[in-house]
This record gives sequence, C-alpha cells and structure tokens, in this order.
Amino acid sequence: MQFTGPRSYRRKPSLTPMIDVVFLLLVFFMLASRFGVENVLPMPLAASGGDFSGAPKLVDIYADSLRLNGIATSQDQLIATLQRVMETPRQTIILRSGEGATVQHIVSLSEALRNAGFTSLVLVE
Repeated sequence: MQFTGPRSYRRKPSLTPMIDVVFLLLVFFMLASRFGVENVLPMPLAASGGDFSGAPKLVDIYADSLRLNGIATSQDQLIATLQRVMETPRQTIILRSGEGATVQHIVSLSEALRNAGFTSLVLVE
C-alpha cells in the first residue's frame, strides 16, 4: 500500500504588487508632465468682411516663399517693407496661407511680425 502526502496546490501569483507599481508609474508621469502649457497667439480669424482702411497689406505664406501683395519677398524684406509702408504698427496685416504652408510657417512669421512691433494681424482662409 502506498501512501501519498497531501496534495499541494500551486499558488497563483498575486497581482497586487504589479498593480501598485503601475499606479505609482501613472502618478509619477502625471506629476512629471506639463499639461496645458502651450503658447497662445492672439490672432483673430476673419470670418466676414470687417472695417479695413488704408493700403492693402496681404501676406501670402507658401511652403517655400512669402508674397506681399503678390510680390515675392523674403521675411527680412517683408518686415522692412511693412515698416516703410505702414503709418502705424497698429494697422492691420492680413496673413493668408497658400498651398503647402504649414502651421509652423504661419506661427514663425506671426512671431517675427510681432517682434518687429506689428500688433494687428488677421489670419484669413
């Protein structure tokens, strides 16, 4: 007659320590990241015709070039020309994106114009 010992059952691993580590990592990354820290450009979108006076200052932004009133120009020439043409820096400059223009092109140009002292920029579609 052969006697066997009590049957041993295999223990299942506990998932509690793994869940604790996952929650600790979640809390760490939530505290270490920065939410809602974007730069906001105060630039109105022209939805309809508004009050506009003076000579037109339309800047077309393309992927590889800029045009002021239809004339090709560089960014430095654009700023210099606008400083000569505009009576006050508060006059409106209309920015229009052309084919291939990215949001980064528009943001970079608007920041350059704001750094040059132009305060009234309008983005049209």
